[in-house]
Amino acid sequence: MKVLVCIKRVPAVAGRITLTEDARAIDSKYLGFAIGPHEECAVEAAVRLVEEAGGESVVLSLGPAESLEQLRDAMAIGVTRAIHLVTDGEEWDPESTASAIVDAIRADEAESGPFDLLLFGNESGDTGGYQGAIRIGRALGRPVVTGLKGLGVADGRLRGEQAVVGGRDLYDVPLPAVASVLEGLNMPRYPSVPGRLRAKSKPVATSSPARPAQRLEMLRLVVPEGANKQVTILGNGAAAASATVDLLDRIGVL
Repeated sequence: MKVLVCIKRVPAVAGRITLTEDARAIDSKYLGFAIGPHEECAVEAAVRLVEEAGGESVVLSLGPAESLEQLRDAMAIGVTRAIHLVTDGEEWDPESTASAIVDAIRADEAESGPFDLLLFGNESGDTGGYQGAIRIGRALGRPVVTGLKGLGVADGRLRGEQAVVGGRDLYDVPLPAVASVLEGLNMPRYPSVPGRLRAKSKPVATSSPARPAQRLEMLRLVVPEGANKQVTILGNGAAAASATVDLLDRIGVL
């Protein structure tokens, strides 16, 4: 089996997001970077599938030179090799991103055979566009299943499960196929020290695709407002006991 998983270098989800003064970029001065949580599950799925069936797993990222760190993280948990489409760090629109990835997939398949499965996170951890898997699957003429919380491969077919109200929808499609997965699909492992050492010697194919004219224009970014939090002090010591009982009674706990 040959599996490709696409990832993106994004700000670590635990970090506080602030914008540059022109509100057109994330101020990354004090941020760490990582693979997005959905994509971490996609990487884990790729590694498990190859561990079970044999073959190779490949990780691909379109991003700045620093994205090599995330590619090495993926290889440290078992991915066989990497493809790095190096950019100058400027954001690409979904159409341009998909086009560059499709070109890279076709080039790799011409050299080393077709991929059985292309895996994506359901959306990237920063822009959340939900478009990569669908655009790439359509361009390659392969069936696409998105938003998966369950995934398995057997007898040349992909079985995917989507969580819906009251149960799950099941999809059964032939390989080669494209799938995007959600956080919670599995429990991603963390890179070990021996894994990181092995990752340093694994091959990384690099190229620098030209950034085409962008079809979408970004006007500005907005950081969503956080939830308002209020604290009410009921009292101190024993004096707070009666107030606590009254509060529990009002909210229907007692």
